[in-house]
Amino acid sequence: MQNNVIQFLSKISDLLISEIRIDDLHSGLLDIINEYKKISSINIYVYDSVTNTIRDCLNNWGILEDSSEIYTAYENIKNNDFVINSKGYKLPPVMSDITIKISSLFMPIVRDGKLFGVIRTEFDENTTVNMEFLFLMRILSAQVSLKLQNIVLNEQSKINVEFHDSMKNIAKIIETQYELNYIVPIIGEMLDRFITDHLIYVFLKQDEDFKLVWPKACNDNRVYEILKELTPETEYILAHNDKIGAFPLISDGEITGCIVARSTLDALSKRDISYLEQLTRQSAITISRANAYSKILQYATIDALTNLNNRRQFEIRLKQEIATTKRQGNPLCAMMIDIDFFKKVNDTYGHASGDAVLRGVAGIIKSALRESDIPSRYGGEEFAILLPYTHIDEAKIVGERLRKAVEEASIPIDVEGVETKSLKVTISMGLAEFDNQESGEELFERADKALYEAKTGGRNRVCYV
Repeated sequence: MQNNVIQFLSKISDLLISEIRIDDLHSGLLDIINEYKKISSINIYVYDSVTNTIRDCLNNWGILEDSSEIYTAYENIKNNDFVINSKGYKLPPVMSDITIKISSLFMPIVRDGKLFGVIRTEFDENTTVNMEFLFLMRILSAQVSLKLQNIVLNEQSKINVEFHDSMKNIAKIIETQYELNYIVPIIGEMLDRFITDHLIYVFLKQDEDFKLVWPKACNDNRVYEILKELTPETEYILAHNDKIGAFPLISDGEITGCIVARSTLDALSKRDISYLEQLTRQSAITISRANAYSKILQYATIDALTNLNNRRQFEIRLKQEIATTKRQGNPLCAMMIDIDFFKKVNDTYGHASGDAVLRGVAGIIKSALRESDIPSRYGGEEFAILLPYTHIDEAKIVGERLRKAVEEASIPIDVEGVETKSLKVTISMGLAEFDNQESGEELFERADKALYEAKTGGRNRVCYV
């Protein structure tokens, strides 16, 4: 019997000093123990202090459900040497001849004197063990604990490295990109790679609705129902047996979007939930910064008063449209507009009223044009408009429609200290069609010349050259 014990301990030592993975450790322990005492299975479980869960080392480090008997055994073994047949057990000070009928045995995995896992061994029916076997199992569990520390640390480090790499990558996106249309798919792909068992959806809040921005489709109506339940105070929502999780993107106390994880098979584990919470927080920061950066960029290209392109952006678009027109041979027209007697508005009603008139005329211009047309505030009370794919005869129709719309409108100027609540103004307009030989500057010089003719000819009219 002594030789058997020595051989047992020697084989355990040889196994544990070798470079092995968790699967090899499991199969090696199963073979060695079976030579000494017949067992039906052996499993290894480790406590994850990050998510307060127990993970199955042999099943992809998956999280066990709270109802698992492993949690009960883990609590029972804290003050005992073993859990035998669901009951805590302490070894006597000296070995005795006592034998125990056994069906299951839980052994502690200890690190720095603290419990951090259990080894579960199942026995064939009607198996009995003596004290010698239990003392050997205590030695085995102590030796395996040391080996598992290294294996678990390596595995957890790998997971943590992947997780923190994802966090850093999400944070770094904004350093080179500011377009949400570019950022959001990258975030979605990162989350999708990390939360492998669930489909990931990214929604952004637009007005009062959630718009799916990644991927292209979500056909599960349950997801949209969950989105309706979100509030700025919501940490996350789990629904449908925890198979769907909604994690809101919060910025400055407001919901800016939501990340949804969905599966038809698996519930979200506590580990998934913990990581999704952290990844969502980082994504919210990145998207918020992208929005802020986008606004800064917008103000560099958009006129703050009228919300039209500013002159700088107009000059950029002019070059682009001229290049496209020359390459494709499509027609292009330019339109210059001036608000008639605008100085009189400022002098009579004040500059705040003048700003209101500028905003009002800009709104009429924008509503009267096609999406492909390019309106800009050129400066002061002047507006410049590009009309792609438009001949001069068509431009005249557009111009007359726009002139009439401004003439008939009553523009509100509800400004403090001004009794008048609205004003009526008119515009003068000059048109020119690109002749494919001139530059963009020359095109608008001709449109400006036509505008001058409209103003000197009586105003509130459209002229063209």
